[in-house]
Amino acid sequence: MDFSKLDGLIPAVVQDASSNEVLMVGFMNQAALDRTRESGFATFFSRTRGKLWMKGETSGNTLAVQQILVDCDDDTVLLRVTRHGDGNVCHTGTRTCFYRTLENERSQKSEDRSQKTEVRSQKTEVRSQKSEVRRKLEGRGPWAV
Repeated sequence: MDFSKLDGLIPAVVQDASSNEVLMVGFMNQAALDRTRESGFATFFSRTRGKLWMKGETSGNTLAVQQILVDCDDDTVLLRVTRHGDGNVCHTGTRTCFYRTLENERSQKSEDRSQKTEVRSQKTEVRSQKSEVRRKLEGRGPWAV
């Protein structure tokens, strides 16, 4: 495998062996590929945590690898898997990570931004109310409840 193109990582596309549905994409370094081959369960390299993780190690939704295919450039693998656990692969609780279309993604992101703005506004209001309560309590002295 050619791990030189992405700083020691290769993309790993995960596909359901029976339905051919694409479930997720992760990244592997040599150690993750070796562990996957040794254990028979999909193991990836977490770029954010900087360590190996076996898919499903906390949720129980593991991926048993049936076959590993290599692309023509030797820089990407396709893992054909059988899902264990409840069958949901995505960290959001969905069956696959690919459940949104690009068009819906734009409107969803806009909606998410609006919700985040509303939450920030509510947090600001709560902070303001807490400050007001503190000011009132400070004016009454330490015996005030």
